Amino acid sequence: MYIVYILKSYKVGRYYVGQTEDINDRLERHNVGRVKSTKHFRPWELVHSESYSTRSEACKRELEIKKYKGGIKFKKLLGLWKDD
Repeated sequence: MYIVYILKSYKVGRYYVGQTEDINDRLERHNVGRVKSTKHFRPWELVHSESYSTRSEACKRELEIKKYKGGIKFKKLLGLWKDD
């Protein structure tokens, strides 16, 4: 099982999108500073995750979410956008 995940840094309000087989290990790596691109924005909290049966499906979805980043679709995915 492969997990596509979104983390939020409450320190600076930024998001990180990734994919992994072990979400607990990956979140720990982000929070102890073992991921170069995220270590300066700790702590991170998991705010969204989705499961896929293959890595290729997970990678495809990860890229799709990264294209959404900052837009309405991204906000809807996280429940931050309300349609009137």
